[in-house]
Amino acid sequence: MFIAMELFIGPHRHQPFDTDGTIPSNHLHNFEHSFISLAFLVYASFAILLDKFGPIIQYELTHLLEGIAFGQQLLLFHFHSADHMGVEGQYHMLLQILILISFTTTLMGIRYQKSFLLSFIRSISVLFQGLWIIVMGFMLWTRRLIPKGCFLNLEVGHHVVRCHGEEALERAKSLVNFQFSWYLICVTVFAISLYLAMYKIYEEKVEYQSVTTYDLEKVHEGVEAQRKLGESKSFLVMEESFSPLDIE
Repeated sequence: MFIAMELFIGPHRHQPFDTDGTIPSNHLHNFEHSFISLAFLVYASFAILLDKFGPIIQYELTHLLEGIAFGQQLLLFHFHSADHMGVEGQYHMLLQILILISFTTTLMGIRYQKSFLLSFIRSISVLFQGLWIIVMGFMLWTRRLIPKGCFLNLEVGHHVVRCHGEEALERAKSLVNFQFSWYLICVTVFAISLYLAMYKIYEEKVEYQSVTTYDLEKVHEGVEAQRKLGESKSFLVMEESFSPLDIE
């Protein structure tokens, strides 16, 4: 849906190409966003297939696909067609930090599959990414939220935040840093509080373990062994109940 919004619904002519079939400059960011979404769509699709077929390296391949998606997201935001020096560039730079954390922890998860801390950090970074993108949407394209001394300027088909002078620009960037710091504290408090609440509710009541094909085979073997043992005991009980009587 997001890809359709970027390439076909959002553009004025409902298609992203110029009359000669080339990609115009004002639609470069649409393709960048679409490729990010496409990478995660590929990851999600293959994750479902891997879960269905259950190959031996299912876990490793799933994390590799996720790492590729985060890597492409990081690459496209780093070389984004938008202005890297302005207020939007500051938002993108801080977003890249979160993407880098997600990318790193995902690749580390291939080696350390049972590390709860890695999964926890990755989950927090993904949550923070979504929150920060929402914040960007409001702060960059809502006129009432534009920092003092800055304004929205229409450039190459979309609005960009520009500032009157270097002092106003530096002030706006500092405000972005303050926002990031504030949301970082809020997300940290939320994540740790949620963990402590879940720990208090389920305190050592649930044991987690990875369910693989090998584990399932062991479970089936155990069930089969118990069934045979039960049948053997039943046979012995019946044999004892029909033991020959002593005749005087």
